[in-house]
Amino acid sequence: MPIIALLGVIGLMVFAAQGGTMQMIDTKGTIGDQQRDTLFLAVAIMLIIIVPVFFLAFFIPLRYREGNKKATYRPDWESSKLLEFIWWGVPIIIVGVLSVIVWQTSHSLDPYKPLASDRQQLKVQVVALQWRWLFLYPDYQVASIDELVIPINQPVEFTITSDAPMNSFWIPQLGGQIYAMSGMSTKLHLNARESGDYRGTSANLSGEGHADMNFTAKARSIDEFNAWVTSAKDSEQLTVELYEKLREPTRDPATSTYSLYDTTLYDSVINRYMGSEHGGGHH
Repeated sequence: MPIIALLGVIGLMVFAAQGGTMQMIDTKGTIGDQQRDTLFLAVAIMLIIIVPVFFLAFFIPLRYREGNKKATYRPDWESSKLLEFIWWGVPIIIVGVLSVIVWQTSHSLDPYKPLASDRQQLKVQVVALQWRWLFLYPDYQVASIDELVIPINQPVEFTITSDAPMNSFWIPQLGGQIYAMSGMSTKLHLNARESGDYRGTSANLSGEGHADMNFTAKARSIDEFNAWVTSAKDSEQLTVELYEKLREPTRDPATSTYSLYDTTLYDSVINRYMGSEHGGGHH
């Protein structure tokens, strides 16, 4: 097992040396930055145990191998209070420290907690379909399929549900995932601190088209965002009839924009599953 773990570490080093990037580390938003820093801190603390264990995994077999005549032979040795304190006490201390860190970050990074900002937050309603994402901007009366456009340095409040199997909404470079469930409404607060195109994906298996359930999160300047909104308003209207076609299962990767005919569409999706026969709930 130590050899497998060592090979894994070497593999990651080679991957990084070749210019590869891991999206959860190459973060571009406030929440993503804090989650990355927490991950690094946790790994650094756990290395207090991991490094000595790797060292001892090689040292002990070499030091006490049968052919080493210099090793002290002590058949009557039973225990060492110092060693027992180290291999019991140190892990207990580390688990205690990690527990405090997890407790604090679980509250400070609560996905339902709005981000502190002097700018008004943008409200985006997200509906997970089979197998694509629908984004509704009720304040701007526009919508889009598999293309999320947000202004940089502006907090975004995502309100998320599903009109299909249970799913999970995730933009790795901006922050953690949150589940999308039929008949329920979850929230996630994120922001982007610099312009760019960031990969969005489904983090929960939801059927044969799950692998293609990706979208692009485009962080743009406020002027570019407003221009996109203006363009979207000139697009086809997202009527109830059109929405019924969009919710049909498809693996079509094409993106599209719409003018939002009915700003209560998100509530209608929630209410679809609120009947007693569905056993749905709302939060």
